[in-house]
Amino acid sequence: MQIPKINVPAQINKVKSISQDDLIKAINTCYEKTMQGLPGVKSSYDLADEYLAKYHDPKIAAERLINAQVKKCTTSGFVTGLGGLLTMAVAIPADLTACIFVQLQMISAIAVLGGYDPKDDEVRTVAYICLTGESVSEALNKMGVKIGQKVGTKLIDKIPGKLLVAINRKLGGMIFTKFGTKGVINLCDLIPVVGGVIGGGFNYATTRKIGKIATKEFLK
Repeated sequence: MQIPKINVPAQINKVKSISQDDLIKAINTCYEKTMQGLPGVKSSYDLADEYLAKYHDPKIAAERLINAQVKKCTTSGFVTGLGGLLTMAVAIPADLTACIFVQLQMISAIAVLGGYDPKDDEVRTVAYICLTGESVSEALNKMGVKIGQKVGTKLIDKIPGKLLVAINRKLGGMIFTKFGTKGVINLCDLIPVVGGVIGGGFNYATTRKIGKIATKEFLK
C-alpha cells in the first residue's frame, strides 16, 4: 500500500527541508524494513516472538517491548547506527529516519503479538494511524469517515477495499501534517532536523503513547 501524494505548502518544505515525497518514501521504507529486519536489528516478527517467549502473555510482552523501544531512543549510538543503515534508502535526516523506524518497529511487533500480519494492507493502515498518535476511532472521526459500529482493528478487517483506499488517501494527509508541521517536534523532538543532528532528543512520552495506542488497537 502506498500513501497517496498530497499537496504541501511551500513554506513547510522550506522550514523543514523535507519534501512530501521524501517523507512518504521514508515511512514506507521504514515499515518494510521493520518486517525484513536490518543488520543487527531483528524484524518485527522475530522481536514479537522473542518477547512472547520471554513473557508469555501478549499484553505483558507488549508493555516490555514498549519500554525497550523507548530506551532505544535514549541511546545515541543505537540511533546513529540505525539512521546510518537507513540513510541510503531515504532522503531525510538520519535521526528522523531512526525515529520513524523505532516507532513503526514497535507498532508492527505489537500487531504480531496480537495475531496480525503487518504485511496485510489493513494492518498497515492501522499501524500508520497509530504512528500519528491517534486511535483508529479518533483518526477516522477527524477524517470524516462514518462507520455505524464500534471502530477498531476488527472492524478495519471488514472495511471494503474501496473504503480502505479512501481512508488511506486521507491518512496520507494526516501523516504529513503530523510530520511536516509540528510532527517532527511532537513525535521525535528533533531540533534541528536538517543534517541529521539530534538537537532536542526524542519525545519519549509520545513514543510511549504510540505504543499504548497500538496495544489498544491490536491487543483488544
